Amino acid sequence: MFLARDPDLGSIMTDLHDTLLTLDTHIDIPWPDRNDAWASSSPRQVDVHKAAKGGLRAVCLAAYIPQTSRDAEGHDAAWDRVQAMLKVINGLGGRHDALSAKVCRTASDIRKAANTPGTLAIMPAVENGHAIGGDPSRIALLARDYGVRYMTLTHNGHNALADAAIPRADLGDDPTLHGGLSALGREAIGEMNRHGILVDVSHTSKATMMQAVAQSSTPVVASHSCARALCDHPRNLDDEQLDLLKATGGLIQITAMGSFLKKGGGGTLTDLARHVSYVAKRIGIEHVGVSSDFDGGGGIEGWQDASETPAVTRALLAEGFDEKQIAAIWGGNMLRLLENAEQASSRG
Repeated sequence: MFLARDPDLGSIMTDLHDTLLTLDTHIDIPWPDRNDAWASSSPRQVDVHKAAKGGLRAVCLAAYIPQTSRDAEGHDAAWDRVQAMLKVINGLGGRHDALSAKVCRTASDIRKAANTPGTLAIMPAVENGHAIGGDPSRIALLARDYGVRYMTLTHNGHNALADAAIPRADLGDDPTLHGGLSALGREAIGEMNRHGILVDVSHTSKATMMQAVAQSSTPVVASHSCARALCDHPRNLDDEQLDLLKATGGLIQITAMGSFLKKGGGGTLTDLARHVSYVAKRIGIEHVGVSSDFDGGGGIEGWQDASETPAVTRALLAEGFDEKQIAAIWGGNMLRLLENAEQASSRG
């Protein structure tokens, strides 16, 4: 049940936000690296100080690999770049200015770090399966050497694994390339399942998403997407896709991208909360969360950087969610998926 809307949420808000394990499931890192993640003042939307100020306890930092040519040169460059970026992410742990950061590999590690005062939990991720350079065997290395916990199958533009929601005309893309997943993409999902890496279906075409859900032995996540019923954008999931997430235990993380929240752009925190509410009412609170896509184009009125994170909790309260539901939205649901993937990996 949702709470009745209450215009006076101040006292509830102050107490609640400080108790939450707030996990932002999709944040890019600037590249080339500027060595400013620990700076007391930086142009980044997310740094250690902004996270502390906003009570953001945990972050998924994505090594974003732009789509390039699907040939040996493009694949080699993508593989080199993702390793360099993941080395930077893995090097962010430490302690400075009475603040700490810890790079985490398991849901348990995230909980432990996030619940330690002054500590930011960091989880490595990869955005765009182009990163593996057409070689699914490299997925084992991403998990073992870099602690990667999810990989987005595509970005904008088709790759060797799958079709994207937004083809790239500048790369010569037709509307479809594989009709969804390629044989290589199916192999990659098997490797991801084997090594505890969640399959992220944000950016993929509908056919890719539906096939990925069927192919994966563990529930999938859309780490930064919104509800297409409320905003008709190709990056959003429609009701059929949402229903499939419910049927298979998956998760959509509503993201702070104005053009995904409101047709024509200009989406606000109120719109974000409305998308969360739509998904929760349609498929259940256990299938929805939030993300920012900060430092990758995200940021909306009311939530422009990590220091403004309490405003998200305020918006969810204003939308009528109760404390238990907000805890699930902010991190509990994503942690459940991570634990599920870990358990499946240990069995397999």
